[in-house]
Amino acid sequence: MSSTPLNAPAANQPVFNERGLMDPATPPEADIQRSLMRAEGQSFADWMQSRVARRSTRSYDWDALKFQADFDPRYRRAQMRYVGTGGTGVGKDNNTVPAGHFTFSTMLIPAGNIGPSHIHYDVEEIFFVMRGAMKVICEKDGERWEVVVGERDLISVPPGVYREEHNIGDEDALMCVMLGSPKPITPTYPPDSPLAKIKR
Repeated sequence: MSSTPLNAPAANQPVFNERGLMDPATPPEADIQRSLMRAEGQSFADWMQSRVARRSTRSYDWDALKFQADFDPRYRRAQMRYVGTGGTGVGKDNNTVPAGHFTFSTMLIPAGNIGPSHIHYDVEEIFFVMRGAMKVICEKDGERWEVVVGERDLISVPPGVYREEHNIGDEDALMCVMLGSPKPITPTYPPDSPLAKIKR
């Protein structure tokens, strides 16, 4: 016999709050503020050093979204985390600056590869292209819109809008990715997407 309540939402089913957004697993603001403050007994130098994330101390994580690449090799891409763990489903990374109000990472997308259609109900997602050219396709309620963003271009995708990203260039693209929560809810996929049925 299942212990899941009969009225529980399906795994890929969003649950909305009174503002129309999915309730995030965000701690109360007072807890966030406390986490940003200097710890008792911590030197100023150690506190500030804990806020530095150097390129030389991190590497690309090709496994963060490996379950997608295992399904379709065109979905292969790598995340390099700087602030928090982002929205890829990585639970913990001790080599990042603690996230207070947003996450920040870079994403390397090989030429011709795709970030599959997905949706964040709880946060906006920002893509800032550092190198290459990306076609971003957005969909909501049957309407579809697309744009090509290149070097130093930015797009901010609101919560509740499906987005997918295609590297349309001949070289690897590099994007900064920011999500507007210290611990975003793992995104979901269109109900008809095979990724919606895959366990991570």
